[in-house]
This record gives sequence, C-alpha cells and structure tokens, in this order.
Amino acid sequence: MKSKNYPILLGALLLLLAATACQDKPATTETTTELVGGTPQIQEISRKISESPTNASLYATRGALWYENENFDEGIADLEKAISLDSLKPEYYHVLADMYMDYYKSRQGLTVMEKAGLLFPDRTGTMLKLAEFQLFVKQHTPALATLQRIQQREPLNPEMFFMFGNVFSDMGKTDQAITAYQSAVENDPKLVDAWIKLANILADKDSPQAARYFDNAVKADSANVDALHAKAYYLSNKKNDLKGAIALYKKINTINPQYTEGYYNLGLLYLDMDSVQQAYTSFDLAVKFAPEFAEGYYHRGVAAEMKGDKAQALSDYQNVLRISPDFEGAKAGVERVK
Repeated sequence: MKSKNYPILLGALLLLLAATACQDKPATTETTTELVGGTPQIQEISRKISESPTNASLYATRGALWYENENFDEGIADLEKAISLDSLKPEYYHVLADMYMDYYKSRQGLTVMEKAGLLFPDRTGTMLKLAEFQLFVKQHTPALATLQRIQQREPLNPEMFFMFGNVFSDMGKTDQAITAYQSAVENDPKLVDAWIKLANILADKDSPQAARYFDNAVKADSANVDALHAKAYYLSNKKNDLKGAIALYKKINTINPQYTEGYYNLGLLYLDMDSVQQAYTSFDLAVKFAPEFAEGYYHRGVAAEMKGDKAQALSDYQNVLRISPDFEGAKAGVERVK
C-alpha cells in the first residue's frame, strides 16, 4: 500500500545513505551472503552494510529498495533490523507497515502502525497513517478515535478532515462524510482527493452540485489525472456528454501517455458512438501498455469483430482466455468467430 509520499520517503532514505557514506570504513575484500542477489544498487548497499553492520539507515534504505522490487521478505527483514537498531525513526515503521499491507498481511501492518502510534502520538503523519490502516481493516471506531486525537491538537487539519470523510463514507454515513470533505477543502482548496470524493458522493445522489465540485477538483490541479478521469466518468455516465468525456480522456493521455485506463475508457465511448476504428485503436493502445489486461483484449476483439476482422478477434478472445480462463464473454466470442 505505497502512499503518494513513498517516493519522497525512499529519496529521504537514500539521502541518509549518502550522509553516512563518508563515515564508512574503507572497502574490504571480504565476501558475505549480504552481497548475493538484488540490483547493483542493492548490492552496493549490502557491501556498505558488511562494513557498517550497525548502521540502521543502510538497512532501511536497502529494505526500501527491496520493496521497490517487490522482494517483500527481504524488505521486511531489513526494516525490522533497522528498527531494532534505531527505534525512533517513524519513517521506518511507515515503510514496514506498507510492505506488510502490500504482502497481504494487513494485520501485521496494523500492528506496526499501532506501535508507531504509541511511540509518536504527537506526530500527525504517523497518526493519520494509523487511522488509514485502521480503516483498511474496518476498525471504524478506533480510526475515529485516532482522528479525534489529531483534532484536539490541530482542529483545522485538512488531511484529518479528509480521513474523517473516508471513515464516515466507509461506514455508510454519507451526510457526515460530505461535511468532513467540505471541511477538508475549506481548509485546503488544493486537496484534490477531497474534491473528487465529495463530487462522487453528490453525483451518486444526482445532486446538481456535483458538476461544480468536479470542476473544482480540476481547477485545483489541471494536470491531475485522477481529477480529469473522475470528471470524464461523470460526464459520460451522468450527463451523457460523450464528446466532453472523450476530450478529457484525450487530455489525460497527453499528460500521461501510459495511462491504460484512459485509452480503455476512451475506447468504450467510441464503441457507444459506433466509431469502431477509433475504438479499436484505443483498445490497441491499452493492451500495448498493459499486456495482461484481459478487458482490453476482449474489447479490442469486439471492435475487430465489428470491423469484420475475425482472425484478429479470435486472437484477442484467445488472449483473454489465456489471462482469464473463465471470461464468459471471450468464450462466446471464440465460438462466434470460429
């Protein structure tokens, strides 16, 4: 569950590594099991660890790099070692908790953050992350209690209001969620995620205010792909403004040419407009950037079939079944084109 701040944290750990490099002992010719495996960068840090085996920042940095490469066991072992050497770095707990979460060990991740919450009860970032983990495992009452502790110290913290909104939304308390998200954007008009959450709730209620909130999300950050996508989805599904939605998806793919979902949704809209060749091109781009995207292959197959290219359609439907053998639409497609 890498947070948006994870690249910043990794950069900070690498800076810690640079800061300690000048204190390292001269290189030795000793070889250890630490040097086996990993990227060249990981191997270099392993060499430094063999020279400075009590340097917590080295273990934390290597652990973060293992995490980047999805080597969870190695990453967890390194972060736990870093914490055993220096238990007063909250960032270590954050990365370790994220690793557990991405390793489908959410309870262990929560345990790590609970410990961090006890050690750093006045650190807002840590308490917000604890609330996030509590929400993930549906511990709504503890999550609200954690946020209330933040509120006692920082009554106008926008991220705190945003998390309140997430908890209330997950509890089905829509009106309280709306109030919380409104407080979040009142205190930070640039908080795009809060604008999006608020707009989506109001769109579900068919409120005419939703359009304004989607616009506010885009105004807060005109290059934010999530905001543009949310507005495009609203235009196509609630307003039947397919041309407006298409324009936004094209803008998304200009900003992020590898944004698969943008091509895919654009293809679906073109199919709705019977623009089959344009739909095919969009699905083609989607699967090029995501070679295991079953839905993308399926709809490229549909577009190919509509164009009369049965060989391409068959190939696409077979690709779908390779990825997802129980995909009923692809099974039916194979039978049709055969």
